[in-house]
Amino acid sequence: MKLRRSLAVTAAAGLAVLLVAPSATAAPTAKAAQTLGNRSLAAVLTANGGGQFDSNPFDYDILTQAVLAVIKAKPNSNVALLANGNVALTAFLPSDFAFRDLARQLTGKYIWSEKDVFNTLVSTLGVDTIEAVLLYHVIPGATIDSKTAVNSNGASLATALPGASIRVQVVSKWLGLVKLVDADTNDANPYLNPFALNINKGNKQIAHGITAVLRPVDLP
Repeated sequence: MKLRRSLAVTAAAGLAVLLVAPSATAAPTAKAAQTLGNRSLAAVLTANGGGQFDSNPFDYDILTQAVLAVIKAKPNSNVALLANGNVALTAFLPSDFAFRDLARQLTGKYIWSEKDVFNTLVSTLGVDTIEAVLLYHVIPGATIDSKTAVNSNGASLATALPGASIRVQVVSKWLGLVKLVDADTNDANPYLNPFALNINKGNKQIAHGITAVLRPVDLP
């Protein structure tokens, strides 16, 4: 599969090249970064038993389990940056529904169980490719809140996947509609979820929910 081959090679070739500052349009000031807390996004996602498979399609259980699976298989993976609250970054979080839709597109089948979706993605893509996809959702070196995002039309954000970037397209500044343009030209691009913005605000690591999984390459 093109996705699996391409991303596995890219991830293996450059995972050490991280903490590259994203575009100046989105970067916070150094003074602001110094005043932020150090609670990690991993702590947020796993708080109060979070990250366990359930029937809620709008949380991030599949994402959390994917992060844990990568770290277990590859302890030195830079996905572990999500557990280091001293490292400034912005993460875009696909919901369980978004991952279910990805599994449907990959297999042609609609899978209801979150656990089955997760297992399908692991068996179809492999851990290396899942690692690369996760890194593509992380913008290292900057804490980008929703106010900054909605004022960043046209910004190109360097992701934690070496050599891969995403572009910010502000569809409506008044409505706060922000689209993230990925490398897959054959599929709809995700939007920031207006009901899941500024997760972990006040800390160096911040996240925003998104409506679909970002894709670093075109899917077949």
